[in-house]
Amino acid sequence: MTSTIMAQEAAEAPVRIREQLQTNAATIAAVVAQIRQRQPKYVYMVGRGSSDHAGVFGKYLIESVIGLPVAPAAPSIASVYNKQLQLTDALVICISQSGRSPDILAQVAMAKNAGALVVALVNDTSSPLAEQADFVVPLFVGPEKAVAATKSYLATLSALLQLVAVWSEDADLQAAVNQLPELLLRAQQLPAQLTPEAVAAVKHCVVLGRGPGYAISREIALKLKEVCGIHAEAFSSAEFLHGPVTLVKDQFAIIDVSIQDEAYQAHKAQIAEVQSRGASLVHLHHGQLASHPRVLPLLLLQRFYLDVEAVARSRGVNPDAPPGLNKVTKTV
Repeated sequence: MTSTIMAQEAAEAPVRIREQLQTNAATIAAVVAQIRQRQPKYVYMVGRGSSDHAGVFGKYLIESVIGLPVAPAAPSIASVYNKQLQLTDALVICISQSGRSPDILAQVAMAKNAGALVVALVNDTSSPLAEQADFVVPLFVGPEKAVAATKSYLATLSALLQLVAVWSEDADLQAAVNQLPELLLRAQQLPAQLTPEAVAAVKHCVVLGRGPGYAISREIALKLKEVCGIHAEAFSSAEFLHGPVTLVKDQFAIIDVSIQDEAYQAHKAQIAEVQSRGASLVHLHHGQLASHPRVLPLLLLQRFYLDVEAVARSRGVNPDAPPGLNKVTKTV
């Protein structure tokens, strides 16, 4: 039996995502039909915390598969600065587990006032966000009791994948999404990659990825901070070479997030560069598991969630309730 709620919830992800993909099929078809009718000129992505990081994954996914530009929201523009944006031609995707943060709700009100098409990816379907959106895509992960999101984050990425697979009519991507629950189960059986020994003396580190790998690097860095007390910052491996690389000296800790997609060779060259400067590297990857490259980041992340829970326990932190954090954060 797994030792904490966080580990149990992370391990639930394949079963929950299987239910999600099956149950949401008709909803996704309706959303795509409306998108084709409205023909939005761009996507406006709204979220905070892990949901914001999921939006970065959505940006890479939509731009690389659909070819539509994606702009990340600054939620306080509506809630604090009281500015109405011109979103008439936008597809607005709001991501939230609770659906109750005032700044996210202010974004929805602004988008609706502009006449935008609003789609909510939300776990709590009784929330104000679900009530206000034009379409609701439930995450179907059930209650998530651990403070650190795991299954809800993976389910958000799978919902974005299902939406884009149907929208694009990409048969290969659709097949890979349908296989995702089984692939996640197999990812859980991969050997541990982030071990307590590898980061025993680490207090600060940088997480490097490229493209969708950078998107999940942001989530990995957040979890290292949240549940392990390790100060971690995420960079695109390309962006890291534009200045921050000067930080790298002997045993500077870097976590390498490697995804075998179109950016893989460029990313590995950048990792070789930091290694040549004396970095101490931990490699995260999806092992020998093969699938559509847009699905692979979820497999790496599934293994990472199990690993980071063990690292937290090794450092004397309760990953279910890290100090100073609450499950639902309401910001304005």
